[in-house]
Amino acid sequence: MELKLDPWGAVHVDDYSRLFDEFGISSFADILPRLSHPHPYMRRKIIFGHRNYDSVLHAIERHEPFAVMSGFMPTGRAHFGHMMVMNEIIWHQQQGGDAFAAVADMEAHAVRGISWERCRSYGIDEYLVSLIALGFEPGPKSHIYFQSEDYQVRDLAFELGREANFSEVSAIYGFSGETHISHMESVMVQSADILHPQLEEYGGPKPVVIPVGADQDPHIKLTRDLAYRMRKFLVEPREGYISIRGKAAGQELMQKAEDLLKEEYLGEVKRYEEHIDLIDTQNHVRINDPLPIWRNRNNLIEYRDQIDYVDQLMRNLETEQGGFGFLPPASIYHRFMTGLTGGKMSSSKPESHIALTEDPKEAGKKIMRAITGGRQSLAEQKKLGGEPEKCSIYEFLVFHLSDDDKELLELDAQCRSGQRMCGTCKKDVAERIERFLVEHQRARLAARERLPEFGIIA
Repeated sequence: MELKLDPWGAVHVDDYSRLFDEFGISSFADILPRLSHPHPYMRRKIIFGHRNYDSVLHAIERHEPFAVMSGFMPTGRAHFGHMMVMNEIIWHQQQGGDAFAAVADMEAHAVRGISWERCRSYGIDEYLVSLIALGFEPGPKSHIYFQSEDYQVRDLAFELGREANFSEVSAIYGFSGETHISHMESVMVQSADILHPQLEEYGGPKPVVIPVGADQDPHIKLTRDLAYRMRKFLVEPREGYISIRGKAAGQELMQKAEDLLKEEYLGEVKRYEEHIDLIDTQNHVRINDPLPIWRNRNNLIEYRDQIDYVDQLMRNLETEQGGFGFLPPASIYHRFMTGLTGGKMSSSKPESHIALTEDPKEAGKKIMRAITGGRQSLAEQKKLGGEPEKCSIYEFLVFHLSDDDKELLELDAQCRSGQRMCGTCKKDVAERIERFLVEHQRARLAARERLPEFGIIA
């Protein structure tokens, strides 16, 4: 059966490993060992995949600039599924990244027909207040905005629109002749959301990670393509040399690139009409060679790092000449939370989720009514054991309500062995979720008072 990812549909992915093969998403497990203090979502395989997260991890390791960006479409109440994205933004902010949170009101208005007034109300009351209550901090490196009010984003969306055509966007999103223009425009606005942390106002090009569910991958792939198309140069490794291809540079910019490289590079700079080759005539690509290849580098850099360094030089040149120099955005993908009634947790299905503004007692009652991974009868449960991997109740513990990995392993074992019954689990989780909501809603009251610190007037 073909797996189709739909940013506006109700996608539930049962076999996440298929995403590695069918969509080119890389396994997060491969880079997990490089993280000294990973977020629990990473450690517990809730974040299961990524695109180019290596670039962000490299920046974290070297204390270099990077950013995290994601957004929330204000179509209803924020729930525990949305809280995953909030926590991922906050974690990256704590690692030193610039943090961007968008209220996707243009998308909500265009795609779902939500009025501007409701977009603003939902955006502030449901999403931004909870984001701040969970730990999002103000400051020069934090940015909260509404799409409709950020003219930098809207101007960038217009520029990106020149690099995308109707047939391409229609193929990605399934647009037809009945799709209205505002819906199509909202796609470009989302790409602008993702890329605008790299504008000069925010420090210029740098790695940016977008935490999303797998259903949002079409946005990521399109934006990565657009970032590539906006570049003037393409830096590529060749056998024994580095090639810089002028994609849309023009002769004047090519000349500036040649002059810059001759000033910086100690090897041979060989200019052709539409590309420039850097040839290491002294064979200095080995890490322990005594002489540097680059004039402003104190130590010799490895061949892979040379590619990054040349690309940085070209990006700097592009931005100096009025271009963008975008790096393709990175992304991390988290598993969907299972709805309390089965399927994907959804804002449009109140019984499937618990909102962050839910009455704590009502939330506890929802937990007691939820579908579990238990068997049909008590006797069968004791004999065969439960299936925690299919249980929305156990998921609440794994995703949000337990900080103790050892406790989770013990609960998993007790469930599978038939020692722990669903009623016991439900009662435990209902109590935990009530306590969490009481504390979170108290924090929300304080967060609302802090909205002006983020430039938001309620």
